[in-house]
Amino acid sequence: MEFGLLGAIEARAGSQQLDLGHARQRLVFAALLVDADRLVPIADLAGRIWGDNIPHSGLTPLYGYVSRLRQALAPIEQDVRIVRQPGGYVAAVRPATVDLHRFRQLLAQARSTDEAEQAIGLFNQALDLWRGEPFAGVDSPWFNNQRAVLLRERESAEIDVRDLRLLCGQHTAVLTEASVAFDADPMNERVAGQLMLALYRHGRQAGTLTCYERIRSHLADELGVPPSPQLQGLYLRILDADPQLLVTAGHARTRTVPGEVRAWSAPALLPPGVPDFTGRMAETALLFKHLSQGWNAGPSVVTIVGMGGIGKTALGVYAAHNAAPAYTDGQLWANLHGSSATPAKPTDVLARFLRALGVPERAIPIDPDERVAAYRTLVNGRRILVLLDDAASEEQVRPLLPGTPTCAVVITSRAGLTGLEGAHRVDLDVFATDEAVDLFTHIVGEDRVRAEQSLAADIVELCGGLPLAVRIAGARLTARSSWRLAHLAAMLGDERRRLDQLSAGDLAVRASLALSYRGLDEQPRRLLRLLGLFNAPDFPPWLASVVLGCPVDEATGYAEALVDAHLLTTSGTDAAGQYRYRFHDLVRLFAAERAQAEETADSRTDALVRGFGGWLGLAERMAVSVPGPCFAPISGPAPRPPTGHVLPDFRPEWAADWFDAERGALLAAVRQSCRLGMTDVAFDLAQRMEKYFDVRGMYSDWIALNTEVLRLCRESGNALGEAVMRRGLIDVTTWATDSADAMERQYAEATRLKQMFTDLGLPQGSADAALMCSWSLTANGAHVDAIRAAEEALELATRSGHLGGRARAELSLALAHFENRDLAEAVRHAGNALDRAGELGNARCVATALQFAGIGQRVLGNFEASKRMLDESLAISRSYRDSYTEALTLLALARLYFRIGDATARPAAEAAVALSRDYNMSHHLAEALEVLGCVELADGNNAAAVTCLEESVALWRNRGWHSLHATALTSLGKAYADTDPQAAGNAWRSAHDLYVQVGNLASAAEVAALGTGGGT
Repeated sequence: MEFGLLGAIEARAGSQQLDLGHARQRLVFAALLVDADRLVPIADLAGRIWGDNIPHSGLTPLYGYVSRLRQALAPIEQDVRIVRQPGGYVAAVRPATVDLHRFRQLLAQARSTDEAEQAIGLFNQALDLWRGEPFAGVDSPWFNNQRAVLLRERESAEIDVRDLRLLCGQHTAVLTEASVAFDADPMNERVAGQLMLALYRHGRQAGTLTCYERIRSHLADELGVPPSPQLQGLYLRILDADPQLLVTAGHARTRTVPGEVRAWSAPALLPPGVPDFTGRMAETALLFKHLSQGWNAGPSVVTIVGMGGIGKTALGVYAAHNAAPAYTDGQLWANLHGSSATPAKPTDVLARFLRALGVPERAIPIDPDERVAAYRTLVNGRRILVLLDDAASEEQVRPLLPGTPTCAVVITSRAGLTGLEGAHRVDLDVFATDEAVDLFTHIVGEDRVRAEQSLAADIVELCGGLPLAVRIAGARLTARSSWRLAHLAAMLGDERRRLDQLSAGDLAVRASLALSYRGLDEQPRRLLRLLGLFNAPDFPPWLASVVLGCPVDEATGYAEALVDAHLLTTSGTDAAGQYRYRFHDLVRLFAAERAQAEETADSRTDALVRGFGGWLGLAERMAVSVPGPCFAPISGPAPRPPTGHVLPDFRPEWAADWFDAERGALLAAVRQSCRLGMTDVAFDLAQRMEKYFDVRGMYSDWIALNTEVLRLCRESGNALGEAVMRRGLIDVTTWATDSADAMERQYAEATRLKQMFTDLGLPQGSADAALMCSWSLTANGAHVDAIRAAEEALELATRSGHLGGRARAELSLALAHFENRDLAEAVRHAGNALDRAGELGNARCVATALQFAGIGQRVLGNFEASKRMLDESLAISRSYRDSYTEALTLLALARLYFRIGDATARPAAEAAVALSRDYNMSHHLAEALEVLGCVELADGNNAAAVTCLEESVALWRNRGWHSLHATALTSLGKAYADTDPQAAGNAWRSAHDLYVQVGNLASAAEVAALGTGGGT
């Protein structure tokens, strides 16, 4: 399959196109493909489709588009899938199959090759992908902006390939193309220069001068500026009939052409290039942009910064070699040894530069200021590139900067060099997996890697994507031809010895990190050691304060010293408004080694207890304000250091955002606590995440975490932790997984849980368990027993001051009475639940109570009141991104719309189906499919109705909710009635039996009458 965006939006296999559906669905597909294989947040996706004009129905139509788009893509799901992830959607597709990304990949390859003919071919392949305007026919702000960006990229590529053609002597072809381009953009100096050179090589000197006069006049009239020094220089050389302008590379392989004959010897100090340089496409493009953007008031200065081993020197050398042809007066280079104990002195470097520029030893001034003056005088007006590697500070670098705008400087440094005036900064991060595998393959060899491709990815991930580590790993394999990749992967898999394995010759990751570590003061060094004890992927500044036992501002200063040394990195502001720090994996191992060597066992344990306790204290504080299950909070004895000073301005409605920000750190803290046997921390932290997991639909995370902690609690005899973990597991596995006999299993497990909480003397926990029993009994048609269990739960919750339990008990009573066809009593309890939910302040509980009340009003025939309540419930759910409650409310709205004959029933039901599938909510899905099946049936789409209803019935058969199962069977019989009377009769007989089982004799009689009418 190939996917097209550079023209009409399409998916095709050869000459066959796939029907992607109507225009809006195609836009959703295109919006996801622009970020192929990357997460697109839902809000961003909606903005791409509608801009600021999001429909009044909110995101409901978007879920429907995604659902139908998935159906359209089903035949090619091996090539592309739309995957729901927390917060958004991903088009899971190889970027190379999307013409937009293939275009950019080819451009990057073309710009990184030294072979002119090969580069021309790559540029042509990229340009041949265009079939017209990108996103043809689409007119919306986001797509229009993307189109403008792509058109600029295409124009840049066309200019670059013309430069190469001129280099290779293809001036005839360039003359035509440049003439057209210059007419379209008469103020583009690069195009004007190409046209002038092509005209000159054709012997049309007068045309060349006319072209120059035309652009000079345009620039003066429109902008009030003269042509650039480059274009003026070309003009003067044409006037002088410079023979060098006629020199081309012909069919030579490289881009380099003979330069001018000079009276002086240009320095060429650059170290050898990196033959296996890999990746860094975006950073390379940014470097080249800064090195070729023209001359301003001063020299172009670019700093490449990052941690040790990140590849700063490799990128700097690669960029310098590629930019060198433009700096025809030479290249200077110096290793400033900024990471060593004795950084190079600027005066010594200046002496070396002056010698390279032809100054005799005896003429080099002794005074430092005079050396700077001599250096800047000598390079004034010349085109020289200066590469300064491993700079220690701004003070070391400033004397080495040329004073002329015709020069450029590239600086690499572990320090930020933020005080370097006017410098452009390029920050390096670790390689992505594919980039790291490419480097590894270059070193080890394609044949060897091909045989164990997946292990190559494992090895580079164990190296953390750090180029130095990847290079060392590759060098070790190259030196040992008998080793398999599996052997090295196994060696690197042992964290305790990983840094030992990453050493080859004079390359060693540990030694590289030690250089940065030794340069720190004592407090930042200690902070590095203590932070290295935590396995969290990232963390906020308060953690440094907690583990050191000092004020946040002081601890943040020490953390920032680690950032300056590139031993920590910042990852921007998180969802809670905190900025965050993170370790590279190998730096964390190094820090943990230092902690083991330099800290006592007590100090290491104390740091972990304080850090975990900090997260627990904050999670406990935030969980109160997260809408979600109203379980009784049952605290364990784990210590909590003071955290009242953390986030003092935080508002309760932002609590879910805090969990968004801390999710990875909290998961890591729970799992590390489990490994260390710290059961009280583990279960208490895990339970504080349950409401967050529920409201965000992260059911697999919830199940995995509680299962792991439950196992630890059982093994260690922590009965309190075991009961708390079981409570959450029973809830999530009942409602959010597709398990057989879900409701019967819930009853058995909840009965056991109720006894556990009773034995522990915790009536609030017993109330939660009794409510689970009540729901199960309602599902099985035991309405009297369900009411009795809910009343017991209400008494237990009231006695223990468990307000959330009281609200849930009222909801359970409302449901049981509703199923028992006592509508007045059901509505009364729903009203009570709404009152208790308002007192509690739990948005999930309020939204659910509004659902129940709205459903009751629908059954009573009060449709306006029903819609008002359900709309309010939906707004609450969406404001907290609560997919569980949103899906249920959409279902209730779909039933209401269907009841009153409103066509909105279909998109509401489709949105409920899409949400339920995305989050694997089998109970919701079964009900949503039943509603959608009824809509299809009413619209005369019997085949589609059968498909929906068959799936719904199959799900209900496992769920064990008999009344809902019977409802789906009744609808299925109606869908089959005209085409398969036998299947209809079977469905109705099954429905009849279930209605009788739950005591609903009226519905049983109605379905029996249907069976008789159906000829059975």
